Amino acid sequence: MAAGGTSGTELMLAIEADDGALERLMAVLTAVPVASVIVSPVGDKPLVASEIAPLVASGQSRGAAMLIAQSPEVARATRADGVHVGYTEDIRQPYDTARAIVGGRAIVGGDAGRSKHEAMTLGEGGADYVAFGVPAFVKDRDTAFERQCDLVGWWSEIFEIACVAMDVSSVEDAAALAEAGADFVCLRLEASLPASEAVDRARAWTKAIAPRA
Repeated sequence: MAAGGTSGTELMLAIEADDGALERLMAVLTAVPVASVIVSPVGDKPLVASEIAPLVASGQSRGAAMLIAQSPEVARATRADGVHVGYTEDIRQPYDTARAIVGGRAIVGGDAGRSKHEAMTLGEGGADYVAFGVPAFVKDRDTAFERQCDLVGWWSEIFEIACVAMDVSSVEDAAALAEAGADFVCLRLEASLPASEAVDRARAWTKAIAPRA
């Protein structure tokens, strides 16, 4: 994943791998351009390579880079394009483990949360992208969103490594993060979301992050 640069902000998806994930994903990929997709488990249920392999292959057939959340072993088994490392206070260790398992040619990026230190740690480690999200334990979401915009702006101004905005709660926030300089804005498609609603959200977000005339 390269930084958006002159191409502007692109759409990323985070899709929970329930029984309807394939239908949901293909509907969205047919409707709008999607740069990459993070496949994540539903709750505590682990991802199983044989179950999500069709999802990975279908996304790749439509030109999306398919990333597996948290499980480099599953990424390797399904021939996914890479791994997304979730937020942790010491992200370098899981990042290094993922990189060792999937190799240097795969995409490996991670969520630095609200930490400049973890973001720079990822950058120094050779991450393909650095994400800024809002961890679930954060109660003051408004203040956290302001911090997220500041971090995206800081990173995009100084560093060349691609910047992803995650845990984005609304179309308006997606537009603001794109304006702040995010190369990718991540739309979460949760389990059991109807495919038609997923398409509506993706279209709205695509419009929101498009470059202003």
